[in-house]
Amino acid sequence: MKRLVYHSKQNRVTGVRIIDAQTKQERDYTARVVFLCASALESARILLNSGLANSSGQVGRNIMDHIKWGGASGQFDGWTDRRVIGERPNGIYVARFRNVSSRHPDFIRGYGFQGGADRSGWEAALHAPGIGRAFKARLSQLGPWTMIFAGFGEMLPREQNRATLHPTLVDAWGIPSLHIDCRWSDNELAMHRDMSVAAAELLEATGATHIEPSMSGPSTPGGTNHEMGTARMGRDPKTSVLNGWNQTWDVPNLL
Repeated sequence: MKRLVYHSKQNRVTGVRIIDAQTKQERDYTARVVFLCASALESARILLNSGLANSSGQVGRNIMDHIKWGGASGQFDGWTDRRVIGERPNGIYVARFRNVSSRHPDFIRGYGFQGGADRSGWEAALHAPGIGRAFKARLSQLGPWTMIFAGFGEMLPREQNRATLHPTLVDAWGIPSLHIDCRWSDNELAMHRDMSVAAAELLEATGATHIEPSMSGPSTPGGTNHEMGTARMGRDPKTSVLNGWNQTWDVPNLL
């Protein structure tokens, strides 16, 4: 979609203008009410390219994503007569526990853990030395059960994390692209460090051995693909894009 079609005298969106992907011909589709549901970033791009709903200056601001790659893994003895079959055992989720009943000294808000159990199979010996019958026998042996916790943390909304129209870059259809400026704050980085500490503690409490906290750095904003923000909801049209019904303050029939 290229942009929203706006009737200034009526202060209404009358439809949308699209570009055919093959012929690159433009055409309009009309509607009495328009729901713009192109996800956080593309919705912001369409609004910015249309020059609409931005009297507050909040369109494109407060981009958020989940910070990840903090966590730990550990091994468990037993259950050697069990193996992974199909989608079982399934994944697990540990709901947020930080800053619920007591405040963490290093950060606000929190994170949850996704995780699961698995046993390494023949692929664990792919790079191991060996040849012949003994090596083939090794390929048929399953490794120990391993449990993994992977954290996904909340990102605080900050106006500095924003998307704007790129001054020169356009896409294949000549539509201005987004320029994104987004980075983690000290709060997210502290949360990421705590993920590995807490995951190791949880595994130790359950009897795991060979516990390995994640040593990798945090993900890059956008790398989790959970983009949020860019069209703030609020009670004041001076500081927000949408009211409590997802309706833009500036254009009543645009939601």
